[in-house]
Amino acid sequence: MNAETKAQLISAGSVNMDPSLIRRLTIPTAGPGAGNVAFFFNSGGHRVRLAVKKESSLEAGMEGGELVIRKDGIKIARGSIEEELIHCPDQAFITMCEKCVFDCKFCPVPKLCGNVKSMDQMLKMIAQAHETGRMKAISITSGVEISAEHEVERAEELILRLRELYSVPIGVSVYPTEDSTRRLRDAGADELKYNVETMDRKLHAVLCPDQDLEFLLGSLREGVKVFGRNKVCSNFIIGLGETDESAKKGIEELVSMGVVPILRAASRHPLRDGEVFIERPSAERLLMLNHFLREKLDEYGLRADTFKTMCLPCTGCDINPHADLSE
Repeated sequence: MNAETKAQLISAGSVNMDPSLIRRLTIPTAGPGAGNVAFFFNSGGHRVRLAVKKESSLEAGMEGGELVIRKDGIKIARGSIEEELIHCPDQAFITMCEKCVFDCKFCPVPKLCGNVKSMDQMLKMIAQAHETGRMKAISITSGVEISAEHEVERAEELILRLRELYSVPIGVSVYPTEDSTRRLRDAGADELKYNVETMDRKLHAVLCPDQDLEFLLGSLREGVKVFGRNKVCSNFIIGLGETDESAKKGIEELVSMGVVPILRAASRHPLRDGEVFIERPSAERLLMLNHFLREKLDEYGLRADTFKTMCLPCTGCDINPHADLSE
């Protein structure tokens, strides 16, 4: 699977296939893709996460012991289904809180009434993942049950306890507070992710009414100072109505700060119908913006393929401009 094929799969976002082919069905509980049955597909060392939907433009089935994906009857990819550890292969990726009081218009999480994991439950899940011998990293993310401060406190406590038990890298992604960056670093986190969602100021004000983009950007700048370069990243959703010019401007703004953007394809969810404009980006647009991102990362001396935790090493939901794109 080359970058062009991966972009085509990400743009589609789903396949029509028999769910019984997947050994262990999983349903993401965080982010815009929450609530969909999904699996990881690996072809030639490149990975993509796909939802299972009957209405998909792609079809998949087993042929000769491999999963073959077709579009309009033509084979476009052949590979294998990867088993998740927790949320993704090789990582214990924990969502502390599957609820959120923030009402971001593209995200179904506030309407899903998810669970809030206890400290003991999270520690047990990670211990079980460690026992498999496949746990290369621990990643922590969360919605906002009560307040951002409450989630930072929980993340801080969890990281402190994990650092006593495991020597693997730990990454954390929460909504920032005034002192969250240093607290999380002091607790033992190795990498940090604060999500901007969109860098279009006008769109952000409408789509993320409970968040402050300028505060997020200030927190990301501090994150680079505290954690260092190539240790701080941010999800940047593509397909919310931003122009290519706006997206490129936002990419350069983040990269110039030392932050590695993750260009995430926007997802429609029925729980948000009528509340938000979503145009899932085409394969061509994803490739164009990721090639631009690659150029800017190289210009500013940043790498997308050196991260050890969270989305960048997983590569399932996004094109990693260094791991997936050729020189």
